[in-house]
Amino acid sequence: MNASPGFPPHAVGDRVDAFAQSPRPVFDHLSYRSDVDGLRAIAVLSVVAFHAAPGRMPGGFAGVDMFFVISGFLIASIIQKGLVSGHFSFLEFYSRRIKRIFPALLLTLAACLAVGYFLLSDEELIALSKHVLAGAGFASNFVLWRESGYFDPSAEMKPLLHLWSLGIEEQFYLVWPFALWMAWKRKFDLLTLTVAVGLFSFALNLYQVGLYPVASFYLPFSRFWELLVGGGLAALNLRAPPRASSRHYARTSISFLGLAMIAVGFVILDKSRSFPGAWAILPTLGTAFVIWAGAQAWPNRVLLSNKVLVWFGLISFPLYLWHWPALSFLRILEGTEVAQWKRAVAVVGAIILSWLTYEFVEKAIRHRPGRRVPMALLALMVIVGLAGAYGYAGNGATDRIGGPQVVNQGAVGHTPFFAYIREHSFPCTPAAIREQAVSWEGFVRCFQSKQGDGKDIVLLGDSHAEHLFPGLASALPENNVVFYGMGGLPVLDNPEYSLVFKTLLDDDRMKTVIVAASWAAKLPPDSKQASVEALHRTLLVLAEDGKQVYVVEDVPGFSFIPNRCRYTGRLGVSNLCVEPDRKANAGYVPSLVEITRDNPRIVLVKLYDLFCSDGVCRMAEGGILHYRDDNHLSVPGSKMAARVIVSQMVPAQ
Repeated sequence: MNASPGFPPHAVGDRVDAFAQSPRPVFDHLSYRSDVDGLRAIAVLSVVAFHAAPGRMPGGFAGVDMFFVISGFLIASIIQKGLVSGHFSFLEFYSRRIKRIFPALLLTLAACLAVGYFLLSDEELIALSKHVLAGAGFASNFVLWRESGYFDPSAEMKPLLHLWSLGIEEQFYLVWPFALWMAWKRKFDLLTLTVAVGLFSFALNLYQVGLYPVASFYLPFSRFWELLVGGGLAALNLRAPPRASSRHYARTSISFLGLAMIAVGFVILDKSRSFPGAWAILPTLGTAFVIWAGAQAWPNRVLLSNKVLVWFGLISFPLYLWHWPALSFLRILEGTEVAQWKRAVAVVGAIILSWLTYEFVEKAIRHRPGRRVPMALLALMVIVGLAGAYGYAGNGATDRIGGPQVVNQGAVGHTPFFAYIREHSFPCTPAAIREQAVSWEGFVRCFQSKQGDGKDIVLLGDSHAEHLFPGLASALPENNVVFYGMGGLPVLDNPEYSLVFKTLLDDDRMKTVIVAASWAAKLPPDSKQASVEALHRTLLVLAEDGKQVYVVEDVPGFSFIPNRCRYTGRLGVSNLCVEPDRKANAGYVPSLVEITRDNPRIVLVKLYDLFCSDGVCRMAEGGILHYRDDNHLSVPGSKMAARVIVSQMVPAQ
């Protein structure tokens, strides 16, 4: 899931059903519940903790599910109140939504564009403009769904990533009011409708999460069930409102159960689990239980209604909007992992901005009467969207004054790298191996430098072998170089490579084998001995079969991304392409030296030192950028590395 979630509590401040303490329908009056603001505070603070202190609250992203339930409950309550009273108006409903959501969102989008105009590179500004356009049109979830994948740029580099969930909620607001209105007009039971649609959405979620996890995460119809859990509460309350005679201890027990489910979700959920899936039941039903327990349940009255939580609940929407851009821009400007104290400062700044936004923007606009305010806000949102479209077309980057300047030439990111391979290679053979290979945006990552079945040089390994292919193909123009890659260690014991090794050992034309990988990851200390022995056995089998084998040292990894090295003019510091040499800490090097020591058919190729000297490692040199991310070579870097590899090769026997 590559992908870092964000979650919008944007119904803050709406009047919410108190589960009236009398037999009459609750929609006679919607009273404010401070405990719901406390619940919002828990949700938004869990999201902030998840983003600002990675690993400290692994399941903090479940705050989105809490907000979905709260929003679904509030919106369904408001709509049903209007339907029951006979005064429901689509115009009034959407006017209130605009006045509630647009002010803080407009401020956030405009601020991000302004910061990006002065501080981001051309490519970053274009990407940000695209997300501003999507955010203004409440379509961020669709855009991010299309962008997601293994090689998707780091989620931390997208300042508006968090608007995906706001898009889902707004899409729900476009659909559900009409569904309830139609059902009410036809005298169809609202609870039955809510349960039926919710179950369908939940079933779709369960089906998609295994087969299409990214779609299940981002697309609305597999997420609507979470809002409908809250909508179901509102519909159930319409049919059978709680009574004052409900036992207090029962309400308190229900609330404690809900809070426990939420807490368990925060602890046991993490990015490795298929989500939302069935795991989302924990935060959604937990939130529903807390709301259902009512304002007089002890946890709601004492814990959730305390002044600190209520205050954070009131600013939860602007806090959600501000905290992620603050952290994301900080990550972009640092170009490396951000120190925890800097993240803390960014969060404090976001809290201050959130309070200012709430006090002087939201409160000033939300309760203004008349139609002019929503119309003006709608017009401003169109203008911001057009500004995003203008920047997305590239004009914002070309027309601006100043901005970061390129000091090291070279393409950043994986798209140019794979575009080069597409243009300069052919699909690998045999087809059976190609069918097992992984892909990137539809491009199968199994390729060779010439057409035909006759291949004489085989490149084996993961993406750290793959990034050597363009250079080797260029440096060995008379040979047919083929890349066979999988994700795991390239050894005979690995089932991923069984067909690859069978093909390799059966084909006498394949005289030369080059093995490369992210050795630090593939030879971890906890299983190093077993992994090293498996690799050694594999190399011996290849050598005994008459292959000339080369084991290539890995290239150094960096703690920062190439944009920090490529551009100048936004940080005001020098030597952004350099960091200390850490080869002494590369525990895999002695192992590779040992297993390649005594067999002339197994040669260790020294590559690491190409990028490091005098105690430092360099990502660029001579005005040329050699990396496309923090640990993968670009095409120029691949060609430079290949020249060193070829210089250490001996003629195949």
